[in-house]
Amino acid sequence: MALPRSPKGRARVTNQRLSEEYPDALCELDHENPFQLLTATILSAQCTDKRINMVTPALFKRYPTPEDLAGAHPAELEEIIRSTGFYAAKARNLLGMAQRLVEVYDSEVPGDMKDLVSLPGVGRKTANVVRSVDLGLPGLPVDTHVGRLARHLGLTTEIDPVKVERELNPMVPADERGSFSLRLILHGRRVCPSRKPRCEECVLNDFCPDSTA
Repeated sequence: MALPRSPKGRARVTNQRLSEEYPDALCELDHENPFQLLTATILSAQCTDKRINMVTPALFKRYPTPEDLAGAHPAELEEIIRSTGFYAAKARNLLGMAQRLVEVYDSEVPGDMKDLVSLPGVGRKTANVVRSVDLGLPGLPVDTHVGRLARHLGLTTEIDPVKVERELNPMVPADERGSFSLRLILHGRRVCPSRKPRCEECVLNDFCPDSTA
């Protein structure tokens, strides 16, 4: 089979091969519903999923619903999430998010992008995580791994995550965008880390412009 030459072609083959490589790619943030996923994703900024999963059991037990979180005492909330870093700002965002859910959205996590990004602490990446993982809606979250690998593979030259997302979206079927993002993240963590990419082990090395294999 001829190697793909266009960005769209490379995206198609990347999607195919990573689907085979990581058939069971899942969101690694532990959660039981969209509200918990939204909360965990807000917390995950500048923090590892492993650390978030250590913190959220106590957080969700103490504040199981948007109403509970909306009425949280800031100091108590900060203490629970302290180890995630930037805890004061994250606590403000969580309180604001929960209060807006209660006041505007009847305590339900909305699905529309414009509604999600109106919540404190929620940008397009977080909104796309919730849309694609729990709401069954198209969403391509662009984190540092997705942006970096997309540039390595010649899918985009953009740096800004929103611009990267908008370039990638037309290249990937709408119902596969979330899985595409999850698989790029796994590949970035396991095979193509920023410091020492293992190109010789990469299933994309025959057409990746940056491959050293």
